[in-house]
Amino acid sequence: MARVAHFSINAGDVNRARKFYEQTFGWKFEAWGPPGFYMILMEGKDESKQAVRGSLQKRREIVTGVPIHGYECTISVSSIDETIRAVEKNGGTIVMPKSTIVGVGTLAFFRDTEGNIAGAIEYDANAE
Repeated sequence: MARVAHFSINAGDVNRARKFYEQTFGWKFEAWGPPGFYMILMEGKDESKQAVRGSLQKRREIVTGVPIHGYECTISVSSIDETIRAVEKNGGTIVMPKSTIVGVGTLAFFRDTEGNIAGAIEYDANAE
């Protein structure tokens, strides 16, 4: 069964958002990947043991001209290719073609029948 595996908080001001979540919820942040991108440590030092992983990042546009406001969810799937076919078969559209995040897995973003944008990721079983 597919599950929500990751969420991102998109922020216009990453430092301001980081301070808010640190002070409000006691979350810790660890720089990861590109500048201005942080993994959220909600349950202690080892982020990999969390049931759902989270990140804080600079607001972006997955669909050109449509900035993401709110939380961006990514669903863990066993096959990204099968998921892409299922999205399209069931009335959704792919808005960002699949791409590989080295050491993590293969990711694609889609729009559902209600206009919501979400991600699907096939994790790389060999990644550390």
